[in-house]
Amino acid sequence: MLSQIDWTRPWYDTVRPGVERLGLAGDGFIDAFNRSAASLGLLNHAGLPLRFVPQAALPEGTAYEEFIGATGQVPTRDNLHDFFNGLVWQTFPRIKRQLNALQAAQIAQAGVGKSRGAARDAATIFDENAALLLVRAGSAGRALVDELRGHCWLAALYEKRAMFGLEVQVFLFGHALMEKLVAPRKAITAHTLVIFAGDDVFALEPGARRAWIDEHVARQLALEGLTTSSFTPLPVLGVPGWWADQDQDFYLDTTVFRPKRA
Repeated sequence: MLSQIDWTRPWYDTVRPGVERLGLAGDGFIDAFNRSAASLGLLNHAGLPLRFVPQAALPEGTAYEEFIGATGQVPTRDNLHDFFNGLVWQTFPRIKRQLNALQAAQIAQAGVGKSRGAARDAATIFDENAALLLVRAGSAGRALVDELRGHCWLAALYEKRAMFGLEVQVFLFGHALMEKLVAPRKAITAHTLVIFAGDDVFALEPGARRAWIDEHVARQLALEGLTTSSFTPLPVLGVPGWWADQDQDFYLDTTVFRPKRA
């Protein structure tokens, strides 16, 4: 199963250190996740040690998020979707913990019904399909973000492509998004959360920069919560350097790089 993943792809840079820490041999990963979680001291929002358990440990009729919040146990199936979920727990544990706290609080307040509700829906979208866009604070970065939000794809992703890597960095978060990118398609689109940061953050080494993002976004979620309007769409293979032949015609494909609705 895991042999399907091409770890040389740039979109897996975010979680590659977590994979290397696991030291996997074969397709089994729950034990490796638990060893890593213990060494990192991972906890849920109630302060309980985080453990990965087989899906069968989830009692019938109990919501997944509610169970994690109450027990610290993450039900995990033997598939790529849950493998990437475990990797994100190892990479951004504070964000995952705060998302679970938001989801568990919504379930406690409203119960588990056919409709998740706006806040829980936004948290689920974030958990499954988010990318984090780190942008150096300043007029150039804000102009690029405005162009992304306005779906001015050619201006943001082609004309300003030199900014990516130096002034703008993309970190994948959503585990379903990572799973989809095992078989990349041009139409795959992330729900992107923009994070403006100063020169001091961009000067950090990569591991420290990820830790800063983890703490910053978790704190933002705790203070401000989350709504679906928080996200900016981003076709992932449009990130400069993430796919071949990114010429002007690539970004003029309106079946993927769609104009903003009036």
